[in-house]
Amino acid sequence: MDFTDKDLVSIRDLDREQIEYILDLSKKMVPYARGEKVKRALDGKIMANLFFEPSTRTKLSFESAAYRLGCDVIDVSEMSMTSIAKGETLADTIRMVDAYCDAIVLRHPYEGAARLAADVSSKPVINAGDGAGSHPTQMLLDLFTMKEVKGSLDGLNVALVGDLKYGRTVHTLAQALTMFGVKLTLVAPESLQMPQDIVDNLKAKGCNPVKTSVLEDAISDADVLYVTRIQRERFPDPAEYQKVAGTYRIDNATLRTAKKDMIIMHPLPRVNEIATEVDDTPHARYFEQAFNGVPVRMAILCALMGGEM
Repeated sequence: MDFTDKDLVSIRDLDREQIEYILDLSKKMVPYARGEKVKRALDGKIMANLFFEPSTRTKLSFESAAYRLGCDVIDVSEMSMTSIAKGETLADTIRMVDAYCDAIVLRHPYEGAARLAADVSSKPVINAGDGAGSHPTQMLLDLFTMKEVKGSLDGLNVALVGDLKYGRTVHTLAQALTMFGVKLTLVAPESLQMPQDIVDNLKAKGCNPVKTSVLEDAISDADVLYVTRIQRERFPDPAEYQKVAGTYRIDNATLRTAKKDMIIMHPLPRVNEIATEVDDTPHARYFEQAFNGVPVRMAILCALMGGEM
């Protein structure tokens, strides 16, 4: 399957066959991601890492993925470090960076920034998160984690918990899960429920998600509990954030009705929505999930930059 020079901006750029190809390639990348094997599939290539919004896991895992493949990295961590601070447009910045690299990884606070970058760049653009919009590489590592642990994605019962309004990870993940016949439960306060246009899209694809604000309603049937942080930085009104901060908290008592093989995932960082005591239970998979960002992003870089594995 040829991905060379294609962009990865949103879930719309992938179908089920392409997702399964990336997941299969990610599986092959695991020993390279762990440093148990060495392969310089992207030797001589350069990746530009443009992160105009704070990040730990996504930024570092892209860098790790590139270095594991022998790819060099040029890096910008803040808008203030670029000529955008002088008034240069994002489009002009991307056109210039395009001349210095073989692929661009972009995280930006504004929804639509990655699509704009893809429109003006001649090199592959990978969306590493654009505001409350999309996060396709997180979606792929989430699917990879579920598949690795549960054996298959088909027919899983997945509960998405927390900030479903502003959470770009759940926006992208929910739409991808519809390709696998997954049953979705959307657990959030009414003010943070999944946007209606996304719910309508899920229904058009044959998924009829159940909405609830009561966490206990979802836990006993869930195969996967996907917890998200309520994101202070996405709220236009701080007072609105204070109304919902700390709405849900997962601890061992909360999990008393959970299936023994139910797994808990979280895109991280967490604040207080998952108690640290949960880390020692067999349910906790969020640190494993974070590691999976490396083999999955290795697979993505290899596919888009023409690396041979």
